[in-house]
Amino acid sequence: MAKLKAPLLSLGASGAIGKAIVFFNWKGLDVAREYVVPSNPQTTGQTTQRDYLTACVAAVHAAQALAANPLVEADTSAYALLGSTLPTPRTWFNEIAKRWLDCMVASKHPVIYRNGNISDKTANSIDLIMYLTEESGGALTAGKFYFGTSKTALIHAVTATVSGSISVYLADSDCSAFLTKGTKYFVQFRPDSGTASEGARSGIYHFVAE
Repeated sequence: MAKLKAPLLSLGASGAIGKAIVFFNWKGLDVAREYVVPSNPQTTGQTTQRDYLTACVAAVHAAQALAANPLVEADTSAYALLGSTLPTPRTWFNEIAKRWLDCMVASKHPVIYRNGNISDKTANSIDLIMYLTEESGGALTAGKFYFGTSKTALIHAVTATVSGSISVYLADSDCSAFLTKGTKYFVQFRPDSGTASEGARSGIYHFVAE
């Protein structure tokens, strides 16, 4: 039932009349619109997309609940940083979901990256490892870590070791070309083109070379 503070179509009406018109306040204005009954389409395409999203939500929750190497704040911050580089910025969860859905639509295997850890962090050695949760185990087989001094310019690529986890150890000869003490660096893992998980990129982590 609509409530009135003044004559109808004048001031302060709110609520619905006979499931025909809805009155409400919007940005300080008293406005009206047609009453709309929400629909719940069940086409094959829509239910397929919903199933993808349901699986993604379950995978995120499972990754957060793991006793060993769970999805932690460092990972969600990395995904949020990746989302901030896009024309339409996203939350960490929306970034994971978007890449998950894109992989599924492209018949690729989505990946959730978790417990990313960068140790040593000196100008002459970097020890980086992250763990992965795949929609279908073992699909991710090859990829590279990309480094740079800007989150949008990761210009240095280093081949990673992929085996249930993803890691790289960079010694002095590997680091000297692009690491400088006191400089902040950003790093992201990307599966190689043409692989079963192409497009399933990690979030963007960062560290300062000590």
